[in-house]
Amino acid sequence: MKIFAEIVKKYWDEELKDNEDLNKLTQEIKEKYNFKDKDIPFIQDHIRVAMGLDPSGHEFEDEINIIKNSKEIKEPIVAKIEGPCEYCEDDKCIDSCKYEAHIYNRGKGPIIDNNTCLSCGECVTNCDFGSLVDKIEFIPLIDFLKDKNTTVYAAVAPSIVGQFGENVTMGQIRTALKSIGFKDMVEVAMFADILTIKEAFEFIHLVKSKEDFHLTSCCCPVWFNLVKKNYPTLFEHMPPSISPMIASGRFLKRLYGNAKVVFISPCVAKKAEAKDPALKGDIDFVVTYRELKEIFDTLEINLKDLPSDEKDQASFGGRLYARTGGVSFSVKTVVNRLEPKRVIKLKSKKIDGVKKCKQFLDELSIKKNVDYNFVEGMGCLGGCVGGPKTNIDVEKATRLVNDFGEDSLIMTPFDNINVMKILKQFGISRIEEIIEDNEVSKILKRE
Repeated sequence: MKIFAEIVKKYWDEELKDNEDLNKLTQEIKEKYNFKDKDIPFIQDHIRVAMGLDPSGHEFEDEINIIKNSKEIKEPIVAKIEGPCEYCEDDKCIDSCKYEAHIYNRGKGPIIDNNTCLSCGECVTNCDFGSLVDKIEFIPLIDFLKDKNTTVYAAVAPSIVGQFGENVTMGQIRTALKSIGFKDMVEVAMFADILTIKEAFEFIHLVKSKEDFHLTSCCCPVWFNLVKKNYPTLFEHMPPSISPMIASGRFLKRLYGNAKVVFISPCVAKKAEAKDPALKGDIDFVVTYRELKEIFDTLEINLKDLPSDEKDQASFGGRLYARTGGVSFSVKTVVNRLEPKRVIKLKSKKIDGVKKCKQFLDELSIKKNVDYNFVEGMGCLGGCVGGPKTNIDVEKATRLVNDFGEDSLIMTPFDNINVMKILKQFGISRIEEIIEDNEVSKILKRE
């Protein structure tokens, strides 16, 4: 983050124009943070990663022009920088990967197996020496934010509340984002409300007997990919719904033409989800809370001093998507509204953390009967509030999310008039049409 901050400041002030400027920056970082000459390749690779590029271990070539002409950040998201592993003695990375996506060579550190890696980010946050990193997507975004001919929307995850200070309001975050070039800030929880209604209809359609069960797909990419890659039989119980993040991008781009959509996230895996071939182009960039805090600090934006531009966009249920159990709660409220006398009630099973999700799926694969019919999986402990790129602890974040949800004037997704305003622009007049063959149902479907 220190190196990222240095680059943000210089690129924002248009002081990075060629390789000579990058070499100069490398020397400044070396002296400022007491690095040695042998650490220069390490510094250069961290500069590349902070710009959204792959580490290479070589001298700078044409990085500035690549960024200037870049419209996307390419995979892989998690990368390894050579060098620091020689200083590490505790092998934290061996235990940090909850899905064994790394192959370990004695004395050389981890080699990332990208066919297995779920991009959960655990290894990144547990590496004390900066060897395992996730590429940052903000630097190429700066040019779009400064371009008066480009409209850029910030779509913020439900877990954002409290991440920049307990007394910082969502309206102040909106004002801060506008001050650096965003057109507006939109709560992704509003699109979670739309997907909640779709998931409720899917549940009613799929769960007809005590033997049926439904695995929700509309939230966590780690959970989705874990099921898809490793449990094909269980994957048949997962409707092809997209996530609220992808829904926000698809709706905003259809409503506002060539707008860019940036997802503000607690999650490394969301960077990978945005680059999934089936979803590519729906979200242009992903910026994490930790990165955004560094951006605000570097650009000397004090959120507490800003006026508050408040908008109530999402329901209590949609905002609870941020924590474990939120999806289940929200879907259940809509199922109960759609079919209050339903014989087979929604009984949820909630699992969080990659290790526990994998253990649960192993057990579910061999079970013949279960006492639940709606399964919600989250890759991080506590849900999105426990993401690897959050700024506050899980317990505090959960409390603030619950409080923010309760502050909503909209109790359930079914009551959200913002949802109906959006759907009407796509020709939807009745909520039941959300699952019929129309443009909206196609928007909400994962190919």
